[in-house]
Amino acid sequence: MPTFREATRLWAKIGLLSFGGPAGQIALMHKELVEERRWIGEERFLHALNYCMLLPGPEAQQLAVYIGWLLHRTAGGLVAGTLFVLPGALVMLGLSSFYMLYNDAPVIEALFFGIKAAVLAVVVEAVIRIGKRALKNRVMVAIAVAAFLAIYVARLPFPLIVLAAGLIGWIGSRFTPSLFSGAAHGKGSAAADSRGVVDLMFERGELGHTVPARWHAARTIAIWLPLWLGPVALIAALAGPGSVWAQIGGFFSLMAVVTFGGAYAVLAYVAQAAVTSFGWLSPGQMVDGLGLAETTPGPLILVLQFVGFAAAYRHAGAVSPLLAGSLGAALTLWATFVPCFFWIFLGAPYIEQLRQNKALSAALGAITAAVVGVIMNLALWFALHVVFGKVVSVGWGVEVPVFSSLDWRAALLSAAAMIAMLRLKVGMLPTLAASALAGLALQAL
Repeated sequence: MPTFREATRLWAKIGLLSFGGPAGQIALMHKELVEERRWIGEERFLHALNYCMLLPGPEAQQLAVYIGWLLHRTAGGLVAGTLFVLPGALVMLGLSSFYMLYNDAPVIEALFFGIKAAVLAVVVEAVIRIGKRALKNRVMVAIAVAAFLAIYVARLPFPLIVLAAGLIGWIGSRFTPSLFSGAAHGKGSAAADSRGVVDLMFERGELGHTVPARWHAARTIAIWLPLWLGPVALIAALAGPGSVWAQIGGFFSLMAVVTFGGAYAVLAYVAQAAVTSFGWLSPGQMVDGLGLAETTPGPLILVLQFVGFAAAYRHAGAVSPLLAGSLGAALTLWATFVPCFFWIFLGAPYIEQLRQNKALSAALGAITAAVVGVIMNLALWFALHVVFGKVVSVGWGVEVPVFSSLDWRAALLSAAAMIAMLRLKVGMLPTLAASALAGLALQAL
């Protein structure tokens, strides 16, 4: 069993290195927690991931909270979730301030150009890594392909895809259990050599906190709902219901409840509201904010912090714009991430108890396969928007690149980053750093 101090150091490391959006972050956690340290087994890791996929909010940060809670109870979950977000939030605060003051600095643009190309390689590596483990037979592959087509071509909402995949897994386990047994997460399916420290402690009955107490749900709700919404309501009452502070707190608290499907599923709605309804920032600034979030560690949904910063910066009133922006960013972070702890602490004990349920395990395994297809869509989206300067829609929501807009420098950097990570097994951080410097050199040509 790792000590609390050892776990804290690892969560800090993951928080500092968690580039590449949720796919890259989940892959990083899998490498550190499952492959190298064996703190948690493969099956339990995927079981926790599947639950987090069903929740609103950033699934990678929720997965960190879940595993931190498994290891060291509530304190472990709080430390894991906080350290997962904190480095990226601090970097994003600095970048947001710099952006507002010097948003047209060529050096910054060049560095981000190189980093974006490397991020594409990070996402592709994550698709390959997770796909190898989740797609255990042809049925799982078919579910992944169907999920990719559903989100890329049919533009179906992510929650609907998850629901359909879960239903297929649940029904399939009843009629053809052999095809779905490989996706199961029950005790019988866990390979002995894939069990981690947590799994062995669970078998010895040493994880009493994973068994829900009688009043667990009521007690968790009584603690976390006021903690989440109390400060938001207090700020709204002090500043007035029509103030930008009330708007930020209310809007992002609502987003924390309805943001199923990860950052990209959220961005369309956030962009529409922030640009059109509230007038907090321009469409171009919204895209720039996404670029900043892509190039910082931590959840991709930190782009919401940039939106909150910009909103308060532009409506600072009598306060210094930078101070107002910082407070707006802090309020956004609170409204966005506190609910993530709430969802995990509320539901995780029940999810652990249902782990032996074969039908549920089959359903969650099918959801994991579908998630691989969704991440494939993310990789394609990255490739189109990083390597090409222009993409057009050809109907049915399908986007194709305008080949004349190919950016050979971005294509070259992306190819080099993929060779470095996939073939030469170079680490993520060195690849990102080298790509950033290469981007700086190429932009100078």
